[in-house]
Amino acid sequence: MDTVAWGAAAVTAAAVAGVLRGLDVRLVLLAAALALGAIAGDLKPDVGQFLRTFSDEKFVVPICTAMGFAYVLRATGCDAHLVRVLVAPLRRVRWLTVPGVVAAGFLVNVPVISQASTAVCLGTVAVPLMRAAGFSPTTVGATLLLGCSVGGELLNPGAPELNSVSEAAGGDPRAVVPDVARLIGPMLAVSGAAFWLLSRRDRPGVVEPAAAPAEASGRLNPLKAAVPLVPLALLFLSGPPLDLVAVAPEWVGAAPGGREVNSRLIGLAMLLGTLAAAAVSGRAAKGCMKAFFEGAGYGFTNIVSLIVTANCFGRGIEQAGLARHLGDLIAAAPGLLHPLAGFVPFAFAWVCGSGMASTQSLYGFFHGPAVQLGADPLAVGALVAVGSAAGRTMSPVAAVVFMCATLSGARGPDLVKRVAGPLILGLTTVVLLRTFGVL
Repeated sequence: MDTVAWGAAAVTAAAVAGVLRGLDVRLVLLAAALALGAIAGDLKPDVGQFLRTFSDEKFVVPICTAMGFAYVLRATGCDAHLVRVLVAPLRRVRWLTVPGVVAAGFLVNVPVISQASTAVCLGTVAVPLMRAAGFSPTTVGATLLLGCSVGGELLNPGAPELNSVSEAAGGDPRAVVPDVARLIGPMLAVSGAAFWLLSRRDRPGVVEPAAAPAEASGRLNPLKAAVPLVPLALLFLSGPPLDLVAVAPEWVGAAPGGREVNSRLIGLAMLLGTLAAAAVSGRAAKGCMKAFFEGAGYGFTNIVSLIVTANCFGRGIEQAGLARHLGDLIAAAPGLLHPLAGFVPFAFAWVCGSGMASTQSLYGFFHGPAVQLGADPLAVGALVAVGSAAGRTMSPVAAVVFMCATLSGARGPDLVKRVAGPLILGLTTVVLLRTFGVL
């Protein structure tokens, strides 16, 4: 590597150290991006990247509307009713409590998308249930963390990660879902099984059942339980391979074939889900739009901001030549494409605490080499997204880790330690299967 590349490597190492010392991730990434630009001799690309991403609707619309919908589900209690449907069998089969809660978190995360919101929703039911079964706070929090963050949202065509991959590859977000499904299944099976085995050391004691939390009391409303699935259904029905519902571009204020159609369609789906929640929520409907915009604000503050600064950092890495060296390495050793596509985003998400930011800022580094080697860029993008989700799940600065620690009364670092081994084992399995052509 040349002098600029070595300087960029030093800045990257300093950024990692700053995050681990507890500095604000966004501040560290932006400062590192500017330092990388200075090393390369031109700050304009980094500043321009900040402003482009800050105002790019392909991030703002899907993320903010998805978070707005998540807030509406919480405000109306629709998410709690869905959780009750999924968790009800676990009250009768307690030896399946750990894998059952993991599976429930994964399934709830598909329509809700936000990991922290999924944890809040599931935690109100699962935490008392697991405590009543005698599990320790660490096991309770780690079970919640693994299920809510391992990657369920990647099966939702509205997930911003899929939009990032499809945008770069010139496809449709819904076309990435099958590739993700082939990877996330083995990832969940291996990491979930390993975690379950580790949790057997924490044997449930004979404890009286805890009282049901307020959110889970009252009569189950099947209409409310179905509301979280409304946007998901629209996105699946309106895209490949089903294509059963045609949405005119005029509904999303876009020109036919425009690049903004996909992101705005996600926004439309979330808006329809909000209207459905209002329709079945009686008096609670009056607060739906306020909750929607509060969630949108949260999404911009805590997710879009990370993507903005991570994109700047990624642009700085590219400008300093590290991305080129990565491409040269893959070209010289094609067998490294899939291992690097899985573990580099994994490491970056572990540092920054965001799977979305990691996927968006790093996928471009692998898209070009994948095309040159004749690999399917969408399949490589799916691996980048799955690796990013795994890294986020064991990141000490991820919002979902803080949320699960708060709900369970455990320490965040203890939760990270408990899920780290299973996640690394799961990702390693997936990478090996993809490398040898099994997946």
